[in-house]
Amino acid sequence: MSKKYRSKWFRVAVEGATIDGRSIDRKWIEEAAANYDRNTYGARVWIEHLRSLTADDSSLFPAVGDVLALKAEEVSIGGEKKLALYAQIEPTEKLVEIVNTRKQKIYTSVEITPKFADTGQAYLTGLGVTDSPASLGTEALVFSAVRRQRGDRVYSPGEETLIEFEEADAPSKLDALFARLETLLGGKPARHDPGPEPLPALVREFAETARSDVAELRAALDRNATALAELRADVTALRDQLSATSDGSPPRPVVAGAHNIALTEF
Repeated sequence: MSKKYRSKWFRVAVEGATIDGRSIDRKWIEEAAANYDRNTYGARVWIEHLRSLTADDSSLFPAVGDVLALKAEEVSIGGEKKLALYAQIEPTEKLVEIVNTRKQKIYTSVEITPKFADTGQAYLTGLGVTDSPASLGTEALVFSAVRRQRGDRVYSPGEETLIEFEEADAPSKLDALFARLETLLGGKPARHDPGPEPLPALVREFAETARSDVAELRAALDRNATALAELRADVTALRDQLSATSDGSPPRPVVAGAHNIALTEF
């Protein structure tokens, strides 16, 4: 089973100039952060803003993640206060490998539709990851590639970001119990539990969970032992059958040697 990841909050856009000479309005960032809802329209993460027409493994430009949430925060850039858009994404394993292992596609560029559907307000409809947002070639390619799809979509300048992924899978009951025990015994605070439980109740829960896990382990070992015994019995039966089976060739004739002594080679 593949692991599931979720990014920490990271900046994807700042009010200001876009790659084609326009600018992202402060109002767009405010509206994009306030309006984003995956149930309304889920924005996906794309390599270089390119969409693949196929969904097989050979696709060069598949979607590599989904935008989970957006928020707007004031930031100071060069001593000037600006409104920035922050995103949290759920990447695919492909994007995790690209960012964490290959150290590629470390910049982001948002796709904002200023008047989304019939709302008349801005909405984030996609997020691109790229390597060279400052090059003229990349600017023209990124903008023209999706411009054909939606003429009023605006692309932000590429923002270099630190995209950190962490596993989003919930811990097992046993892991959670160990974390709470560590908290009660003076260790670090439990990551997945907001508050410690009374020790006697926690010990009982731990014992019940451990007993259940041990029972499951014992049952699995018993099943493996039974399967192994059956396999050994089958091998023994096959060996006995082969030993008792003639190869079908006639016995060698007796060869008379000197002095009328019968010589036969075995």
